[in-house]
Amino acid sequence: MKDSAQREAFLVLRAQSGDRAALDELLASVQEPLYRYLLSLVRERHLAEDVLQETFVRVYRKLGWLREPELFRPWAYRIATREAFRLLKRERRWAEQLRDDDALRELPAPPPREEFAPELSALLRETVAALSPASRAVVLLYYLHEMSLEETAAVLGVPLGTVKSRLAYGLAALRRQLKRDV
Repeated sequence: MKDSAQREAFLVLRAQSGDRAALDELLASVQEPLYRYLLSLVRERHLAEDVLQETFVRVYRKLGWLREPELFRPWAYRIATREAFRLLKRERRWAEQLRDDDALRELPAPPPREEFAPELSALLRETVAALSPASRAVVLLYYLHEMSLEETAAVLGVPLGTVKSRLAYGLAALRRQLKRDV
């Protein structure tokens, strides 16, 4: 992992000096994990693609101001998180204007599964998706993307204590839901 961080730092320096191939390689190195993270946050493929595209535009525009190239990945996640939260805020406002509560309550139930592991995996995904965006971001960054609490705080731009409380809230909500469903 350390080698990949050093490689990314080297690519950042090259990209900052105008090397287009280095920029392309740098963006390609974070595209898939960022997309998965964004999809987990916004929960719709087309929205995740839009946010990823806007994230890459911002990374391109602001890369020259990144002073610590070794922190590129957390910096890119921070930009992606902010863009996702902006989109979620816009979507929430739009949904509040057009909401039809009855239609939202009548969502189809997922089909039953015969195997325990896929069923539990789907339940876990659904439960994480039901968390607030702030708690969901912390849980995803910490567990799925294996960032430390400090890195998670840096990505989200919040104090370490806030990350810890959001993680505790998220885990408590996951436990409650899993106890009910399992």
